[in-house]
Amino acid sequence: MKNLIFEENGRVGVITLNRPETRNALSMELLMELEDLVSKISAEKRVRVVVIKGAGKVFSSGHDLKEILNQHPVNVEKLFEQCYKVMWAIRNAPQPYIAQVHGVATAAGCQLVAACDMAVAAKSALFATPGVKIGLFCYTPTVFVSRAVGRKKAFEMGFTGEFITADEALRFGLVNKVVEDEELESETMKLAEKIAKYSLNVLESGKKFFYKQIFMEDFQALAYATEAISLYSSTDDAKEGISAFFEKREPKW
Repeated sequence: MKNLIFEENGRVGVITLNRPETRNALSMELLMELEDLVSKISAEKRVRVVVIKGAGKVFSSGHDLKEILNQHPVNVEKLFEQCYKVMWAIRNAPQPYIAQVHGVATAAGCQLVAACDMAVAAKSALFATPGVKIGLFCYTPTVFVSRAVGRKKAFEMGFTGEFITADEALRFGLVNKVVEDEELESETMKLAEKIAKYSLNVLESGKKFFYKQIFMEDFQALAYATEAISLYSSTDDAKEGISAFFEKREPKW
């Protein structure tokens, strides 16, 4: 891979966006590689959690504007369709994805953070959807950001283009945790390893359930949950986990 690095640390996979010279801009080539890699990780199921981080000084500055300026709308649409495919692959992956954010995450970089299942940010990290400042509103990033931080803050981010701090991102729900800069890697891995000790089958079914129910009406969601928990109670993982609980031992997954 030209634009990515992938490493396996036990049960945790780590994807590094590796275009530091462009502030890890999400070019068409990088996005195609990322879709292929996420799909491969999903299919192989060698790891149980995946961390996405950026090489160099920032997480990601968003799309490569050179691939947008003076391009035919059909070509630009292909770029954004490829980004859609990446977000779809992450959402449908069996593994939880954690964004490890340092420096800045702007535009599609901020979208990637919001699209990941969880995020850990360095205290100095900054987030923005600044498209309004260059005459092209952050349409696609706003979709995921508005579902993470709520309408008012997402509107403010989209219509001012200003940065929010890591502490604000935590307060408004864009990230799960803010840590000291020097502890970013260790704290992200600590979170990843905490989740990675569980059964991948359980993580996969739980992730699918979570995103399916999240926008349902309360009792529609509860009815769906009732069916799901009843069905999955008969799986080998549930039998092993419940037996281990009663026998006061660690489950073997």
